[in-house]
Amino acid sequence: MGRLSGKVAIITGASQGMGEAHAKMFVAEGAKVILTDVNEKDGQALADSLGENAMFIKQDVRFAPEWKAVVDQGEAKFGTINVLINNAGIIGTIAHTVDFSQADYQLVCDINQLGVYLGMQAVIPSMIKAGGGAIVNISSIAGMIACMGSPNLAYVGSKFAVRGMTKQVAAEYGPNNVRCNSVHPGYILTPMMVAATDENGGGAGDVIPLKRMAKPSEVSQLVLFLASDESSFITGMEHVIDGGMTAC
Repeated sequence: MGRLSGKVAIITGASQGMGEAHAKMFVAEGAKVILTDVNEKDGQALADSLGENAMFIKQDVRFAPEWKAVVDQGEAKFGTINVLINNAGIIGTIAHTVDFSQADYQLVCDINQLGVYLGMQAVIPSMIKAGGGAIVNISSIAGMIACMGSPNLAYVGSKFAVRGMTKQVAAEYGPNNVRCNSVHPGYILTPMMVAATDENGGGAGDVIPLKRMAKPSEVSQLVLFLASDESSFITGMEHVIDGGMTAC
């Protein structure tokens, strides 16, 4: 019996990187998974490869009607939702604060912050119907500390916001048996992170005590734990997975 048997999960940004790794692990552990992404081709191909316990829905997390459609279609196929992994996000423009455009700032916040809010708002009623649930919001170490080497006020601001919203929802919906935690990855070997580090000269592993970037599946193990009943008394907390980077 899998660690997520009986669970119905929504995973956003699931077509590649960490979202893809989460989806594969969740299905392997017995969950029924609704994968969403703006990348329809890769997302649908992944869902097809995962079999009958996975479905793909094209979604832009910035829009409430699309969240409603995801929940409605997910419930119709698999039943009430009891796990939400708010994974979709972008890094956006790397620029000093005085050079950052309002449009670039708004785009990052709309995806990274507004998308998380809309997701929780849309899914919590289904979780309450299910008798409880687990929300895992993917933040970043940029939700814990500043990013001096790669300045990006919007990214840092949005990831700190995810941390705060996580605590608010944990406190507000704990009586409904809805848990909410944030995960704060450091440098992970995803297409998004590799592109960002290449743009800034690479060498990410040099600043990590473990001297390497993490594989997406290593983050998935933490997300799996927080989504499962194994973490039944853990809520409202930050969970850093960065190879010791923020310990220095």
